[in-house]
Amino acid sequence: MTRVHRRRPSDAGYSLIEMMFTVGILGVLGSMAVVSIGGSRPGALGDGAMRVVLSQLNTARELAITQRKNMRVTFTNGNTVSILREEVPGPTLTTLSAIPMEGGLQVTTVTNLADTPDAFCLSVSAICFPTATGTPLEVKFRPDGTFVNQDGAILNGTIFVAMPNQVFVVGHSSNNVLSARAITIQGSTGRVRGYKFDGSGTAPGYWKPV
Repeated sequence: MTRVHRRRPSDAGYSLIEMMFTVGILGVLGSMAVVSIGGSRPGALGDGAMRVVLSQLNTARELAITQRKNMRVTFTNGNTVSILREEVPGPTLTTLSAIPMEGGLQVTTVTNLADTPDAFCLSVSAICFPTATGTPLEVKFRPDGTFVNQDGAILNGTIFVAMPNQVFVVGHSSNNVLSARAITIQGSTGRVRGYKFDGSGTAPGYWKPV
């Protein structure tokens, strides 16, 4: 009678050295992931804030055209973008939406960052509408899709958003400067365009259209 010899499963487990080696690799990979996420977070927050502003501006323009009424856009509390409809007869205003930017982003400038390639600002400020007045500044989309100031004059402008209190210094800036975004409005057409700061080049080359 022939006996069949079966191998017994090895009773040996991982050695202490193998376990330490595996844990070490996992630790290195985890550290790399944390650094990668930390470096990309400001940019992701900046993109989110830019989308809020772009969405509100485009919505205000569409509402002005479809409802045949002026739609004001205001920037309040440092981080909230609102759409207000001008009722007829005036001067009643109806708030249609008010959306805040999340993640601590604000309507603000980054020190040493110049204007976008559109060059709509005479001097860079967080809300750059050169001929608009009032508190908040009176700017609006008209039913023909144009963007104007309180007197009905065509208005070009720029809104800058970023994490607060940031300073741009070539080669020495923190990752938080990468949160900087800019949104421009061309008054004659109502065209809205977004720009992101990519940390490279010199003014205005570091503003990249999105």
